[in-house]
Amino acid sequence: MPVLVASDLDRTLIYSAAALALTMPDARAPRLLCVEVHESRPLSYMTETAAGLLTDLGDAAVFVPTTTRTRKQYQRINLPGPPPAYAICANGGHLLVDGVTDADWHASVLARLADECAPLEEVREHLLRSADPVWVRKHRVAEDLFAYLVVERELLPEDWVKELAVWAENRGWTVSLQGRKIYAVPKPLTKSAAVREVARRTGAELTLAAGDSLLDADLLLAADRGWRPGHGELADTGWTAPEISALPERGVLAGERILREFLRAVRQPT
Repeated sequence: MPVLVASDLDRTLIYSAAALALTMPDARAPRLLCVEVHESRPLSYMTETAAGLLTDLGDAAVFVPTTTRTRKQYQRINLPGPPPAYAICANGGHLLVDGVTDADWHASVLARLADECAPLEEVREHLLRSADPVWVRKHRVAEDLFAYLVVERELLPEDWVKELAVWAENRGWTVSLQGRKIYAVPKPLTKSAAVREVARRTGAELTLAAGDSLLDADLLLAADRGWRPGHGELADTGWTAPEISALPERGVLAGERILREFLRAVRQPT
């Protein structure tokens, strides 16, 4: 039976320059491979060692990139290894099969959102009304599924995100602060639901997962084994659960460690 490996991307396997956390002396820093270019500039990296590990993983398991990114944002990433047959974008809103959206899956997600939570427009209007232009740089809607803000973290009031989370909770939405982005995402829109569908289609009996943010918690809980790095929302709050390993590594070296753990578990599934 195939092993399914579902992993978050940003700040889990791939890292922006600001998130690399290269704390070692310059001469001992790992060699980096650029895996994403945006507007003709390098944007995301992994270590060359991690690139080799991911290539091996793609040969040994069903590797499923599992991201909150939109399809367009995901498709500019050029990961090493064989092209994934499945990918999950928009936090589970889109299931890509050989790069193409599965229309039936997307329709089922839209029906669930309509039944179970407040509409996107209500949340978007609240964000526009309550977020201060002093610290908001961009308002964005992703795939007509959820909303996020790009903010100046040093100017962001400490209690604003907590107040937003309480407001959103009462409407069936969740809030996540990741770097300079504040996400408002419907609770029924989950990575775990899409991963379960891929497991059903592939016949996988073992699912492994990794992620760093609040939006990855359901993914980790749905897996048979999971890993989180030593940075991010989950690490900051001390979040853990049975079968979840909290790794000490931070930054790009955490991505390398996660891939080593995936490969070890795939090769020794017991």
